[in-house]
Amino acid sequence: MKITATILALILIQIGNSQEANEEPIPYKEIPDYPDTYTAGSVVSRMLDGLGFRYYWATHGLRPEDLAYKPSETNRTIDETVDHLYNLSRVIYNSAVKKPNDRTVSQETNLSFQAKRALTLKNIKQASEIFINVDALEEHKVIFINPSGAREYPFWNQINGPIEDAVWHCGQIVALRRASGNPFDSKVSVFQGKKRE
Repeated sequence: MKITATILALILIQIGNSQEANEEPIPYKEIPDYPDTYTAGSVVSRMLDGLGFRYYWATHGLRPEDLAYKPSETNRTIDETVDHLYNLSRVIYNSAVKKPNDRTVSQETNLSFQAKRALTLKNIKQASEIFINVDALEEHKVIFINPSGAREYPFWNQINGPIEDAVWHCGQIVALRRASGNPFDSKVSVFQGKKRE
């Protein structure tokens, strides 16, 4: 019986390892090459790539004690900030695909930190890949559906709202993780978009 249980455990570990090997790697370990031309869409795409790179490294190597850290009772924990960034990434992505943010439908809330991190980075990457080919940003409105009705905002609000708010919160994570005793990797160059060797 013990041998069967051991074999079953080894099989399950192998299945888990092979699934992880087949998973798509999360983006933004390095910032992608910049476009050849400057267009409204390519500039937004590059802004998102910069956000993705910052988020990747701000959240890379966070420990459970970092995720639980907050400097005072009135502050968010790092994990709560990660939740907020995940929600911002969904607003950015929904604008890219011209889909409203329906707040009348409940969203999954029991995701692990790793799942939220991966989904946030994928949302940013997919939005960047869409915007790089967009000429008419005015078609990519920000729409919220609430129990009281729908509100629509121009793309300008996407820039000063979710995109810049997400950059702001990446900086908060960097500051909080330093205070938690796990500082941001000093070899990461946000100017170059890569980690120095």
